[in-house]
Amino acid sequence: MAEVVAELRDAAVRAHDPVAETAQLGTDGDLGPVRIVDRATWIDVNVVSLEGMLAPVVDKITAKRLAGPVSRAVTAKVSGGELGGLMAFMSSKVLGQYDLAPGGTPSLMLVAPNVVAVERELDVDPHDFRLWVCLHEETHRVQFTAVPWLREHVVSGARDLLVEMAPTPEEMAERVGEMAKRLPEVFREGSMGLTDLFATPEQRERMAQLTAVMSLLEGHADVVMDDVGPQVVPSVETIRARFGERRDGLGNVDRLLRRLMGLEAKMRQYKDGAAFVRSVQSKVGVEGFNAVWAEPVNLPTPAEIQRPQLWVERVHGSLFK
Repeated sequence: MAEVVAELRDAAVRAHDPVAETAQLGTDGDLGPVRIVDRATWIDVNVVSLEGMLAPVVDKITAKRLAGPVSRAVTAKVSGGELGGLMAFMSSKVLGQYDLAPGGTPSLMLVAPNVVAVERELDVDPHDFRLWVCLHEETHRVQFTAVPWLREHVVSGARDLLVEMAPTPEEMAERVGEMAKRLPEVFREGSMGLTDLFATPEQRERMAQLTAVMSLLEGHADVVMDDVGPQVVPSVETIRARFGERRDGLGNVDRLLRRLMGLEAKMRQYKDGAAFVRSVQSKVGVEGFNAVWAEPVNLPTPAEIQRPQLWVERVHGSLFK
C-alpha cells in the first residue's frame, strides 16, 4: 500500500497543471495539503468537518428545556451513532474528496483502499485510473483555491439552511412522527433524501439553489477531467466506459440507501452540471464560462442549470441569444 500512497500523491501533483490550464483558473495561493487516507481516517476527518458544520444545529436542537450537560451528552451519543452508520457506508464508496473543513484547513483527500478496490473491480490500468481520479478531485481544489469567496459561500449557505431546518425541542416529537408517516416519499424518483421530509417551500427553493451550485462544481470537475483525460491518461476511454457501467449497475439495496441519503441526487448533479458547463462553453468559450466565478450573483440558478441559455443571456447579455 505504501507504493499506492506514493503514486496517488504524485498523481495529485501531476494533475494540477493540466487541470488549472484547461480550466483557465489561476492558483497562485496555497493549494492546501494532499492527504492519502484509509477509510477510518476519512471518517475521522469528515466527522470533524461535520461537527464544525452542525454545531449551530445541535445548539438549536438542545436549546431551552433540553439544554444542559446530560441532554447534550444524550443528543451527541444518538447523533454519533447515526453519523457512524452513515460514515461507515460512505467510507466504502468514496474515492476522493475536497474537504472544505469548516473552521479548519481545506485538504484534498484520496481514499487509497477504495481506489485500489475499484481499479481491480473494473480491471483497468491502475496507474491510469489513479491519475484519472485525481483529475476530478484536483479540479475541486483548483476551484476553491482560485475563487477565494467560494468556500465560505458554500459552507455558510449549507450551514444556514441546516440551522433553519433543524427542529426546536418542541418540534422534535412532531418531526419524528411526520418522518415515520412520510418515509416512503424519500424513496421516490427525484427525491433529495431525508431533507425532503421537513423542508418548507421556501427552504426547498434554497435547497434547489444550493444544489445548483453543487451541480456546477461537480459538472465542471467532470468536464475538466474529460477534457484533460485524453492528454494524460492513455486508457481513458476504457476507464470512462467501465466506470459508467459500474455507476449504472448499482444493486437495489445500494440504490435505496443512496436515495435515502440524497446520494442519488448527487449523481444527478454530475449529469446536470456537466451539461450546463458544456452548453455554456460552446457559446461563450472557457473564458466566458469563467464569469461564473466572478461573484456569487453570477452562480447559476436552478432554472439556469436546466436551461444554460438563460445564464448566458443574464450574464453576457442579449448578444448571445
